[in-house]
Parts: sequence; structure tokens; C-alpha cells
Amino acid sequence: MSQEQGIVREFVDEIDPLVFGFGILTAITFLGYVLLVGPDKAGNTMEAINNWLWTNFSWFYLWAMLIFVGFTTFLIFGPWGKIKLGPPDAEPKHSFFAYFAMFFSAGIAAGIVFWGPAEAIFHYGSGTPLAGADAPAKQRMLGSLQYTFFHWGISAWAAYLIVGVPIGYFAHKKGAPFKFSTIIAPLVGVENIDGSYFARVVDLIAVFGTMGGIATSLGFIGQQLLMGMDYQFGSVRTPSASASALPLDVFGIQLGDIGIILVIIGVTTVFTLSVISGVEKGIKRLSQLNVIVFILLGVLVFFIGVYNGMASFVLNLGTQAIGQYFDQFIKMSLFTGAATDSSFIGSWTIFYWAWWFSWAPFSGIFLAKISYGRTIREVTFVGVVATTLATIPWFLVIGGMSMRMQQLGNADILAVLSNYGGNEAVSGYPLFGALPAGALLSGLFFLLVITFFVTSADSSTLGIAMLTTGGKESPSELNRLIWGILQGLVAAVLIVIGGTNALQQAAIITGGPVALVGLIGVYGMVKEFSSFKGRVLVQEGASIRDDDMLIGGGSSSGGPGRATSAHPADGDEDD
Repeated sequence: MSQEQGIVREFVDEIDPLVFGFGILTAITFLGYVLLVGPDKAGNTMEAINNWLWTNFSWFYLWAMLIFVGFTTFLIFGPWGKIKLGPPDAEPKHSFFAYFAMFFSAGIAAGIVFWGPAEAIFHYGSGTPLAGADAPAKQRMLGSLQYTFFHWGISAWAAYLIVGVPIGYFAHKKGAPFKFSTIIAPLVGVENIDGSYFARVVDLIAVFGTMGGIATSLGFIGQQLLMGMDYQFGSVRTPSASASALPLDVFGIQLGDIGIILVIIGVTTVFTLSVISGVEKGIKRLSQLNVIVFILLGVLVFFIGVYNGMASFVLNLGTQAIGQYFDQFIKMSLFTGAATDSSFIGSWTIFYWAWWFSWAPFSGIFLAKISYGRTIREVTFVGVVATTLATIPWFLVIGGMSMRMQQLGNADILAVLSNYGGNEAVSGYPLFGALPAGALLSGLFFLLVITFFVTSADSSTLGIAMLTTGGKESPSELNRLIWGILQGLVAAVLIVIGGTNALQQAAIITGGPVALVGLIGVYGMVKEFSSFKGRVLVQEGASIRDDDMLIGGGSSSGGPGRATSAHPADGDEDD
């Protein structure tokens, strides 16, 4: 058998025909519909579906996320946090920094690069439910930062833990596959996951949601890449030169719809090919580079703010916004805007919550895979607290500096946004370019855009390939390449038919069903973990070893994907 035949055979043998076929059919149906009716009509259809969903089901998205936040908080502080994902003597495979960097890069995807310079300044110009567009400048700044913290704080990460914790538990301790349907194991049994019709439906929902989440993230960062090329190398724009973000101009060459599609597909394919080397060589190294550049850029901007006398204002503003964020967290979590204008909630909060939901199957599975040997408390602490402690300072410094510079007239970022048709993707370039050492900062920002695109493309194609192979930990390169190209194509088409609005709509449409499964997963975890009453004493000869919350007890010979039980049945009941 030739090498090429061997590659194809490996691919054919590993795929789950139903799940893989459903994913391919969904993508092709969407692309075919756009081609058949045209970008404008396709965009209008997506907008209509999206508006119906957030108008009628805002309450569901909001309650689901609040439940996820409450449950993950209980996992951190409650007794179940002592449960280890793996046998009793399992040790983590990655250092804390590498573990954090991988999950941070995969979980936040490219969103933090896109929205860091964009969200606060956009709210500053347009207003929020906390402060309208005609409110005093400082009040608008506070409202802008408060809502930015709300959208990117603890809520943003909770949905991932609802998926990652049960999959990590059942996979590392009971030998379940790394697939989305594993979260319903308490309902159908680990041994029945592969044969259960309910589990099959859950996996189809995961593919549907993940495709929307991945396309949204790749689309955002792809737009930012294109906007950067246009901003740096295109012709100067004026408000009358372009009513929208398109067409883009690079070195005097206009990128029409076909050009944009080719660029996004090309970049996605090249990056996917360049990093199909597994978690250890690919995602791990690039994730660490992401975090280093991310921290470096944030620190440089902060010290420039100190030098320019803006840092104290930004820190005071941010401190107050953080206080108001925690003080009004429940109120903001359940605010639908029903009595006033609900369009802000639909365009922002519901979009974000749905985006996190749609990204959760991939990110949760990825988190479960790298969490072997860690306790639930460690996983939830890193997944919610540590990540939030990394995102809040970024949005505080970048968002606060952006608004302060706009207020003082040091940079007219809102005018640049207007010149690009209000497309937030361009926000970072005028901000960093207007600061001292602007060329260096712009270069670092553009590098961050590229590296986050790489890790997003690599880790997301790994995630969806795992979903379509029944949970295989290392899907074939051909499988991942197919999904890399297809996801790049879907993302590019979404950019063409509606830009940022279409990407937001894709997330809302695909995120809801995943949230429903997540709520079932919460019930499953309660059902599974509530049988453990505190401590299990394991007899070792004449001595007693006291293992805090030793779930499954027993042998230390187990490893990832193996059940390790001291009891002849399943070893998971507290006798």
C-alpha cells in the first residue's frame, strides 16, 4: 500500500460516518444556499433567524449562562473540587504555565485580540444600557468598561467548564471517549455512549454548534487580518470613500468577495498545514508565544500610559468599573432590555453567550484532554479565575486607553471606525499607531493577530476532527486539513455576506442547542458526583491511606483513558 493510500485508509477508518457526514452536509448546504440565492438574501435570512431567536429566547441564553456560572463556582469551593481527573497517583502532563497558555489560547481564541481594542471604544461612541450615547463622557466610559468586563469575565469561561469537567472525568477515569456526548454518560451509561441514539443526537448538536463557533472566531480574526492589510498598505479612506468595510484595498489592489474568500482560505490552509504536529509541538509552543506577546503588548501600552500621564485615570476608571461589575453582576446577567431597547442585549450579551456556548464543545474537549492528573478544583480555577484575571487587565488597559485617547483627541478611533463602515475589526490599528513607538506596537499587535489565528485554526480543527471521529485523541492530518479548509471557507463566506453582523448571527443561531445540552450536563454531574460523601478510605495492607474524594479508588496502574477501580463493579459508589 502506498503512503497516499495509507493516509486515505487511516482517514476512512477513523471517521464516524454519521457525525462527519452531518458536518460536511451542514457546511455544504450553507455554502450552496449562499451561492444559490446570493450574499444579500442569505445575509437577510440569517438576520431574520437571529432576530427571532434573541427576541424570543433571550431569557434562555441568560438563565443558562447564570446557571453555568453558579455551578462552576460551586465546583471551585465545594467538596467535589477534590475529585481528580485520572487515577489517584496521576500527575499533570503539562506545567501550570503551559496548561494555562494552551487553554487560554484555545478558549479565548482570537476574540480577545479582536474585541480588546474594539468593544469599549464602540460602546463609548454608541452607548450602553448603563449610559446612553448622550451621557457625559466619564459615565459612558464606566458603562463601556463595565459591560466589557461582564462580557469577558467569569461568564465567558463557565460554559467551557460545563463541558470540560465531565468529559475529563469520564474519559480519564472511566475510559469514555473524548466526544461531546460523554457529558450525558450519567444518563445513558459510559458503556452505552457509542450506541445510544440520544448520544448521537448530542454529537450532531456539537458539530453544528462548533462549526458556528469556529467560523465566527476565524471570521473575526480573518477580518482583523484583512483590515490590517488595508489600513497599513491600502489607500487612505474618507467617510465618503466607502460606506462599508468592503471592498478592501491592499497595495492598490481591491479585494472583492472572491479575493477575500481566497485570502481567508489560503491563510487558514497554510496555517493548518504548518501546525498539524500535535498538541506538544504545535498548539503548546504557539500558545506560549501568544501569551508572551499578549502580556508584552499589554505591559508596553500600560507603561506608555504611565509616561503620558493617562495610566492613573485609566486605573481609577477601571477600578470603579470592576466594582460596579461585581455589584451589579446578577442584575446584568438577567437584564433583557424588555422594558426599553433590547437590541443592545441581542447584539452584544446574547451574541457573546451564544458564542461561548457554540465554542464550548471544542474548547471543553480540548480542556478535558490536557487536564489529566488535575483536580476539578484546579481545572475550574484555571478555567474561570486565572483566565479572568488575565482578560480583565487587558480590556482595562487597552479599552481604557482607547477611550481616553479618543476623549483627549490624541487619536480619532471612532472616525476610523466610521470610515470602515463601523466595522470593529479595524479598531486596534489607529489605537496602537497613535501611541509612542507606534510602529513597534502595531507590529506586535499584527503578530498577535497572526499567532492567534494560527492557534485558533489549529486547535479548532483538532477539536472538530475529534468530534467527527468518535473522540479519537489524535485525528489524522487529512481529517484536520479537510476541516481547516472547510471552516476557512465558511468563515470567509460569512464575512462576505455580512461581516461582523453575520458572524455574530452565526454564533447565536448555533449556540442555543449546545446550551441546552450543557444544562443536561449540569444535571448529569450533580447525579454522578452527589453519590460521593466526602472521603474514601482505601485499605493498603495493614495501613489506611486517606484519599480526599478518591473517586474510583484503587489501583495506581491506570492512565489516561483507563478506568481505575478498586471495586469489582464500577468502584464509583461510596460504600
